[in-house]
Amino acid sequence: MAVKNLVIVESPAKAKTIEKYLGKDFKVMSSVGHIRKDTKVDIDDDFAVTYEIDESHTKIVSDLKKAAKDAKTIWLATDEDREGESISWHLIEVLNLPKTTNRITFHEITKEALEEAVKNPRKVDMDMVSSQQARQTLDMLVGFDLSGAVRKKVPGAISAGRVQSPALKLVVEKEREIEKFKGNSTFKITGEFVKSGKNTPFEAVLDGDSPDTADKAKKLLESLLGAKYTVKSISETEALKPNPVPFATATLQIEANAKLGFSASTTMRAAQGLYQAGHITYHRTDSLNLSNQALGSIANYIKKNYGENYLKTRHFKTKSAGAQEAHEAIRPTHIETEVAGANDYEKRLYNLIRTRTLATQMANAKVNRTTVKLDADKVKVTFTAKGETVIFDGFLKVYGKSKELNLPKLQQGDLCNANELTAHETFERPPARYTEGSLVKKLEELGIGRPSTYATIMSAIQSRGYVVKGDSEGEQREVRELTLKNNKITEKTITEKSGSNKGKLIPTPVGELVADFLTDHFKQIIDYGFTADVETKLDKIAEAKLERVKMLRDFYGPFSKLTKASDSAERYNNANALGKDPETGKNIYAKVGRNGGFIQLGESEKESGEKPRFAPLPKGETVKTVTLEQAIKQLSLPVLPRSLGKAKDGTEIIAAAGPFGPYLKAGNYNILMKDYDPYTVTLKQAEPLYQKKIDSIIADWGEIMIINGAYGPYVKGPGRRNNAKIPKEINPKKLTLEEAKKILAEKPKSSSRHAPHRRKTSKKATKK
Repeated sequence: MAVKNLVIVESPAKAKTIEKYLGKDFKVMSSVGHIRKDTKVDIDDDFAVTYEIDESHTKIVSDLKKAAKDAKTIWLATDEDREGESISWHLIEVLNLPKTTNRITFHEITKEALEEAVKNPRKVDMDMVSSQQARQTLDMLVGFDLSGAVRKKVPGAISAGRVQSPALKLVVEKEREIEKFKGNSTFKITGEFVKSGKNTPFEAVLDGDSPDTADKAKKLLESLLGAKYTVKSISETEALKPNPVPFATATLQIEANAKLGFSASTTMRAAQGLYQAGHITYHRTDSLNLSNQALGSIANYIKKNYGENYLKTRHFKTKSAGAQEAHEAIRPTHIETEVAGANDYEKRLYNLIRTRTLATQMANAKVNRTTVKLDADKVKVTFTAKGETVIFDGFLKVYGKSKELNLPKLQQGDLCNANELTAHETFERPPARYTEGSLVKKLEELGIGRPSTYATIMSAIQSRGYVVKGDSEGEQREVRELTLKNNKITEKTITEKSGSNKGKLIPTPVGELVADFLTDHFKQIIDYGFTADVETKLDKIAEAKLERVKMLRDFYGPFSKLTKASDSAERYNNANALGKDPETGKNIYAKVGRNGGFIQLGESEKESGEKPRFAPLPKGETVKTVTLEQAIKQLSLPVLPRSLGKAKDGTEIIAAAGPFGPYLKAGNYNILMKDYDPYTVTLKQAEPLYQKKIDSIIADWGEIMIINGAYGPYVKGPGRRNNAKIPKEINPKKLTLEEAKKILAEKPKSSSRHAPHRRKTSKKATKK
């Protein structure tokens, strides 16, 4: 049946939302991402690319061709960035559509925006398409050649990429800064004071340098025995707290990571769901601009709900010269909608976007800051107390918070007593490791990557096993503390946790080797300035200021020379010979394998005919830093796997180490250990982990089990990642084996709106 208008978008969810607004004369279909994949690049023929229809899209293409043949008018409504422009061009090519086919874009999926887009169609922007093709070609060529080089030369390496490699280098450089850091400790002296005759205490901190030894801290406290304190000065200032700016893609990822704990990919998935459902504007953008229509509706909402005095209309300009991916910041399409989203992730992200958007158009918060100086009478020292109170909350009404600290009413000359003075040992903090959010921020500052690529970069360096997220809450550390109270000084040692790396990005030994290899042999390619310059050139192609072929030639010529030169490099850091074992006379090596660094005693079995002995690297050491003495000590550890003994039910518990970390083997169960070392864990420590595992198993039929997991009960089938969540209305304790099999068989298959495809690069390919 013929239709008047056929609209093609790239996402089924987006298609469903758009069809609601356009009416019965419009049929909306989805390409489900890219319909073609690039299979070959002919370097000798101006980097011509050969495309093939993705196997998973054969039926989709067939349905689109049929619909396009029957339609009177066709509208290409893919996303407004370069990727979306490229999808539209591929649709024209595959569906044999005229070059003049209507191309429409919109920043939000609303009735008004769609109607305006239909009134103002344009043609596909071939400069944007060329820019996207140049990026894709670069990533194919660099990825193929660079991956081949690292696989040959770096043990355990899988692949490397043009943009991900500088990101990995940043993480490794930060780790090296931390390794070199030598922190000193000082004794921070704080006091709890009270005005004479009153009982409201307040805190003040000693001015100047803190004592750097316990003896000096004790002497200072002794000098203050029986001291009286006089209020030397009081100053009060009124200050404004500035509003935040609207969200662009990078700042949304940074803030969602900091406030919600979301990874970059989780943020982008949730944002895509919100956009496609029509709740927010386009989520891949560098822009800080808010449309006049949006400003008007936001202003009306603030006046109505908070009052005229809370409104302060602001216009924001984008600083980034390359901000061409979109023309408006990320904001709600309807500011009055308080809750939106299909799941908890989307709802929480929507709330963050909505409150941030409101905050950008609200008045500054006003605070009163008070500083009080106290002088001691016995020795020349000064303590400072600081307070802050909110005079007018302004934008803090909806976004952020201000920690109030009230000081009692004091006047110059007032006498105060010290209830207690404490000298607490404080250690200098090493440089902070990157989180996903702070790494995105750093990449944005350096001009590396673009809004649509940050989540991919974060996923790539982790999925390749080059970077992991820390999960430690920190280790106990002994800290000295001296207290002056009731004219008596006491000293004690307390323990506190330090060095938490939870959620922080930590390079693996393989990741460090890959970064070092690329730095030594492909320095220019992973140079931050060079990578940022490539992004600038891609922008110029999109602006018709640079030819795609020239840009690719200028890049690929020097790059191919580096690739050839790397062929002569030795296998990279495969073995660091530490010396000989005094007992056996065998060589001891520090090596890096697929699962990280390790110690090896003796030659390989192929060379010596005898299986070598292995041990883990000492904690905190690398293949480069470990010493012979440390290695010998590690080799004295018990051999894994090792039996710990039997649990109360008679099951033998064995400690072992595998590719996913240390674990316990108990009967048919493998139990991962996060907090224990397999070489030192005891039966007493292991038994609660085994019991917890037993308690979590509701039913066990061998290959199929019902387990009560962290997110509720689920069915576990044979193989890895073969799990299915049990619906809430079903009692997991009453499930039969057949019912469990049925739940596994009917579990939803994982899918992606933008189906990924494997890429191959051929240097001698046939032109399309």
